[in-house]
Amino acid sequence: MAHHDSLNYWLVKQEPSTYCWDTFLKEGETEWTGVRNFQARKNLRAMQAGEQVLFYHSVIRPSVMGVALVVTSAYPDPTATEGDWSAVILKPVYTLRRPVTLAEIKADLDLQDMALIKQSRLSVMSVTKQEFSKILAKA
Repeated sequence: MAHHDSLNYWLVKQEPSTYCWDTFLKEGETEWTGVRNFQARKNLRAMQAGEQVLFYHSVIRPSVMGVALVVTSAYPDPTATEGDWSAVILKPVYTLRRPVTLAEIKADLDLQDMALIKQSRLSVMSVTKQEFSKILAKA
């Protein structure tokens, strides 16, 4: 297990029709709200300020679009009307030279164990440092 002082890596998914990378870039930061899955919530709550996040467009041409940074650790999701849900603030850092597609990720034997492939419905997931580096190297 990683020590709590070492930084983790993450991947967040969003449908571009709901919230796309270009909008995120224009806004400069966003509240990552609306997560209603217990595993995804657990991941959000594990995020620490300064950790890097892959921003992934799902559904339409699924691909990693860019890298974001966790600005705040988790706090109560202001959009939740019932239940105990969490949100974080993310800010975009840079756009990948080109999107890295799900097909490319699936084709890479080193990336077969990624939650992106194994738990494809999860919207917030942890990524190993090796997976993170490997995806950036493909861009």
